[in-house]
Amino acid sequence: MKEKGGKRRDPKRPPVRVSGELNFRFLQAELELNAHLRGLRFSDPVRYIYNPLEYAWDTHRCYVEKYCQAGQKILFLGMNPGPFGMAQTGVPFGEVKSVVDWLKITGEVSRPQNEHPKRRITGLACTQSEVSGARFWGFFRKLCGDPVVFFQHCFVHNLCPLIFMSDSGKNLTPPELPAAEREALLRLCDIALCQVVEALNVSMVIGVGKVAEQRARRALSAAGVNVRVEGIMHPSPRNPLANKGWEDVAKAKLHELGVLSLLSKTCANQS
Repeated sequence: MKEKGGKRRDPKRPPVRVSGELNFRFLQAELELNAHLRGLRFSDPVRYIYNPLEYAWDTHRCYVEKYCQAGQKILFLGMNPGPFGMAQTGVPFGEVKSVVDWLKITGEVSRPQNEHPKRRITGLACTQSEVSGARFWGFFRKLCGDPVVFFQHCFVHNLCPLIFMSDSGKNLTPPELPAAEREALLRLCDIALCQVVEALNVSMVIGVGKVAEQRARRALSAAGVNVRVEGIMHPSPRNPLANKGWEDVAKAKLHELGVLSLLSKTCANQS
């Protein structure tokens, strides 16, 4: 298949159909990252790799086209998809109920080529909730009321689009990968992050969890991208502190960073 100008298009590469230069640049950076990631190889304990930016491109593009817009100054950055969040929906921290009921994302989700029998992709029909995503989007739903309030100032993105699983189906985070393979992966993700931050022209990146915060600070500093990097606690149920009251911790940190006042329903009604 050929594109305009006679260039042959990679059949694995979804077509970009966007409105607006910002959306185009954002999605193009993700497609270029996808192409580079296909060249990587991973050894034990990794047995299964899903990339929702391929099989869930339709819903992911819906999310970007609906909510990525000029003027957003804050980028919340997660690390990589969870098995019942973005892996199902194509949306960062994309717990299904939040994605469907609050964000109103629609679209088709297919399936990865090599699927673990215990980690099936059922897309927006998935009935299992992901705690991290439910906490993350649930918090901003309470705070903002309407997604428009949140996305007027903020966007949410993941550093790495891949989810890794062991033979048993256990979720493996990038820090759990063999060191050389992890660094090869994250070098590519760092480049894409810099492209995304420059395209969005945000003034602050907030890493969700220490790993995302530290990686963002390192990558953006090394590339000379002038942006403030901060962090908030990850809402993962693996984190005992998050289980004791993640919302209160997140609210206090966002107040400290000067972000909370941008996102409250009262403030939005006055603006």
